[in-house]
Amino acid sequence: MNSLAVVTGGTKGIGRALVTKLLDGGFDVATCARHEKELRALQEEMAARYPQQTLHALPADLSTRSEVDKFVAYILSLDQAVKVLINNTGVFLPGQIHNEAEGTLEKTIETNVYSAYHLTRGLLDGMIKRREGHIFNICSTASLVAYPNGGSYCISKFALYGMTKVLREEMKPHGVKVTAVLPGATYTASWEGSDLPEERFMQPNDVATLIWSALQLSPSAVMEEILLRPQLGDID
Repeated sequence: MNSLAVVTGGTKGIGRALVTKLLDGGFDVATCARHEKELRALQEEMAARYPQQTLHALPADLSTRSEVDKFVAYILSLDQAVKVLINNTGVFLPGQIHNEAEGTLEKTIETNVYSAYHLTRGLLDGMIKRREGHIFNICSTASLVAYPNGGSYCISKFALYGMTKVLREEMKPHGVKVTAVLPGATYTASWEGSDLPEERFMQPNDVATLIWSALQLSPSAVMEEILLRPQLGDID
C-alpha cells in the first residue's frame, strides 16, 4: 500500500503543484477544495498521469469547522497511515485594519489558521502513535514582515507561524516533524490580473520542490523552516 499524504486546497497554485509532486513521488494523496467540478477534473487528470497512485478528493470549505471535521472523517475512513500533512488552504483579502470590510478578520483567521489547527489535531494522534509523520504549514513572508494592505492576512499568517513553532516544540519527543514554509510572491490565482510579468514571481513548483526535498531527510533531521523569495525580492 502506498503512503498517504494530505494536501488541502489541491486544485490550484501551490496545492496543485504539491499534489502532482507527491503523486509523482509514489504517494497516494487526499485533497479537498470548495468546488467539486475542479476536484473531479483534477482526479481524472492525475489518474491518467499516475495510474499506480490514487488521488482521493472531497469537496469541503475548510473555513467552516463542520467541513474540517467532515474532511478528517473522510481521511480516517481511507484507513491509510497519514505520513505527510500539508496545510495549504488559505485566503488573501487585501485591506488595512482601519478600513477593511467587517468580517474580514474572522473569515481570514477561520480559513488560514483554524482550518490548519483543527485538521492537524484531527490527524495527529496516528502520527504520534506511529512516531512518524511530517506536517508542513504554508505560512508566508507575511508571517515575518508586515506590509501595507496586508491587514488581516498578515495577522493570520503571523498566527499560523506561531502555531507552527509551538507544534514543532510539542512534537520533538514524538518523532513527528514540523516545518514552516514561508514563500514570497508566487504566481497563483491571488496575483491574476497583476500587471507584473510572470517572471517576477516564483512558480508554485518551486515551493513543491523544496517541500519534497525536506521529505528526503533522514529521521534524525528536520528542516524547521523553508524561506524563499523571488530572485528580485519581495513585491510590495
